[in-house]
Amino acid sequence: MAAKVFESIGKFGLALADAGGVVNSALYNVDAGHRAVIFDQFHGVQDIVVGEGTHFLIPWVQKPIIFAVLDHIVNITRHILFQPIASQLPHIFTSIGEDYDEHSVVARFDAGELITQRELVSRQVSDDLTE
Repeated sequence: MAAKVFESIGKFGLALADAGGVVNSALYNVDAGHRAVIFDQFHGVQDIVVGEGTHFLIPWVQKPIIFAVLDHIVNITRHILFQPIASQLPHIFTSIGEDYDEHSVVARFDAGELITQRELVSRQVSDDLTE
């Protein structure tokens, strides 16, 4: 008799563990600063953007694709190779000085202005290089 009780408890426990596994595979979390889109095996990417929190999906049919939507800092650098024309060195020295490279367009702007006034900087660099 005790063996039957333990067998019943074991079957119930196994069924409960299986049900818990299915429920667990149907849940996913979207952390703070993230958003998700759902890829469905039959319908492709859904048009809905899912916000933060715990959400349900259909296991083995749907998959969450999680994106970070936090602000990112992007470093933008521009390298310009230049070489003074050797025959113009006397003119460069008398009009600008030995530190001619420190008088570049980029040196006239701070980092923020280089980004916000990008077109102006680009135009001035182009003009100066042509000159």
